[in-house]
Amino acid sequence: MTKRGTNISLKSYDDIFTTEENRQETGEHVVSIPVNQIHEFKNHPFKVLDDEDMRKTVDSIREYGVLVPVIIRPDGNGEYEMISGHRRRYASILAGKEEIPAIVREMDDDTATILMVDSNLQREHILPSERAKAYKMKMEALKHQGKRTDLTSCQVGTRLRADEELAKQTGESARTVQRFVRLNNLIPELLDLVDEKKIAFNPAVELSYMKPEEQKEFYEAMELAQTTPSLSQAQILKKSSQEGTCTAELIESIMDEEKKNPLNRVVFDSNILQKYFPQKISAREMEMQILQLLEQWSGMKA
Repeated sequence: MTKRGTNISLKSYDDIFTTEENRQETGEHVVSIPVNQIHEFKNHPFKVLDDEDMRKTVDSIREYGVLVPVIIRPDGNGEYEMISGHRRRYASILAGKEEIPAIVREMDDDTATILMVDSNLQREHILPSERAKAYKMKMEALKHQGKRTDLTSCQVGTRLRADEELAKQTGESARTVQRFVRLNNLIPELLDLVDEKKIAFNPAVELSYMKPEEQKEFYEAMELAQTTPSLSQAQILKKSSQEGTCTAELIESIMDEEKKNPLNRVVFDSNILQKYFPQKISAREMEMQILQLLEQWSGMKA
């Protein structure tokens, strides 16, 4: 595999996703590569699912072929590593295609990681676990690159921290980035429940501070009680873990308390609700307006 430092790092998102005109200027061109000579990116954090979107992609590729070339790099062993286009490659295999149009690009590990993450963060639906793993991978790549992002205004020798740079690029706060990265400390069973929206994001972050063995005890207690923790309960568990007092008995007693958050609760995707409300409305204000509308609707039925 290509080692770090062998190429100059790409400078921006525009540098990564070049146009056909740019490719002609740099001598880059699209070639057909056998799909069985391309393997997925190491520790690829994004899931490739056999869902309705995939079936539509397969149908489109059968009829029109792959319209947007994938981006790959030589792996040093006569084959290629996928950088951007995992779903297109998988859909091509399902569609019975033996080759796929590709741009072969030499790049170092950090540049490849950043490109892989950036190309996938454009997707409409991203699971919390995917975002958590992707943010962590890109932050580590940015740390390795260690480059300044504003040479005209920063003092000599100053650099944005990796989380601040990632926050700047994603439009999120550095704290939000850090909290997503914290989710990587959850055991797989709990992280799956976050993806399934059975554990809310904020309690999940607090639970991530518990030791793995404590998280396993918590998962078992939660399954037994058929409830999920409130934020305050998760904070108590975090504190007890840090103080060394987080026992199985304590976890069970907390999860046996009357919960406001049963597993069969009704959950709305905020992205779905957002289109019905002003852009800067808080979750609490949104909840109050929904309750008011339900009160009005109930009164009209009566």
